[in-house]
Amino acid sequence: MTQNSSKRIKVGIVGGTGYTGVELLRILSQHPQVDLHAITSRKEDGMPVAEMFPNLRGHVNLAFSSPEKAPLTGCDVVFFATPHGVAMSQAKELLEAGVRIIDLASDFRLKDIATFEHWYKIPHTCPEVLDEAVYGLVELNREAISRARVIGNPGCYPTTILLGLAPLLGGKPLIDTTDIISDSKSGVSGAGRKAEVGMLFSEAGDNFKAYGVAGHRHHPEIKAQLDRMAGTSVGLTFVPHLVPMIRGMLSTIYVRILPEARDTDFQALFEKRYANEAFVDVMPAGSLPDTRSVRASNALRIALHRPGNGDRLIILVVQDNLVKGAAGQAIQNMNLMFGLPDTVGLNQVAILP
Repeated sequence: MTQNSSKRIKVGIVGGTGYTGVELLRILSQHPQVDLHAITSRKEDGMPVAEMFPNLRGHVNLAFSSPEKAPLTGCDVVFFATPHGVAMSQAKELLEAGVRIIDLASDFRLKDIATFEHWYKIPHTCPEVLDEAVYGLVELNREAISRARVIGNPGCYPTTILLGLAPLLGGKPLIDTTDIISDSKSGVSGAGRKAEVGMLFSEAGDNFKAYGVAGHRHHPEIKAQLDRMAGTSVGLTFVPHLVPMIRGMLSTIYVRILPEARDTDFQALFEKRYANEAFVDVMPAGSLPDTRSVRASNALRIALHRPGNGDRLIILVVQDNLVKGAAGQAIQNMNLMFGLPDTVGLNQVAILP
């Protein structure tokens, strides 16, 4: 059920000191219908937000407060930009107070609790809230999101892969769903704002490496959504990589076209599927989208290649992992939950160079 779209939305953020937290603050501070009401950090309790993030001087006047003191139950919606497990520990209290929840971590993404506990190594303590949570990929679940109280905001890699594949799944079979490959690359901000040797400049700079090859926790999230769209169990190979840049993500997805679908106009298929989606840009056939074309924006760009007009379709997808891959997508969800167009407050143009 949506609310009156003229009502200002009181927003709280739990965990406002990380990269996704500051992106939420940057975008929400410019949102025409949002009042920032509370931002939590136990460690930085009392510190003005603009002292930690000087880019927000003159835009955000709040100070961080400890979670115990923050007036979260007085908010209309609370974003969790926190480690896994935090949102589920506070969800029931907030829902009882009439607060809606958007979790940017994993607590409400995976419906299978055993899968969640296997990959995230913590018990799921809130199964009843998980039951009602909606997977917050707007371009796939728009109607359900508009009625939701709890959103599991998708992971960054899953966003690129799911939107890159959605037009090909469901309906008439077009591709071999047993053999999908995604070679995906992310900037170092995807690992979060923390002290870790692998993220040091001397380690990540002038370097390029794969990780999580034996298994990455975004794999089950991606597969669960692909299975749902395809109506069958898909075969997915997903290999993430770390590239020496701050933000940006590119997924190169390889699929095999079924013989009976060789005459399909895939460019037209993608253009039709995303014709009314403001943040998904299907580029002209043969384009080569780059990550800086989406930097600091909520845009996701897709380009299709079919070498030699053969049976292999290559889908290139780029996004800013902190915006469409995290904070921007979360705000799209908030807009729909409160009866607003999902574009409100999110029309920032990408920055170049």
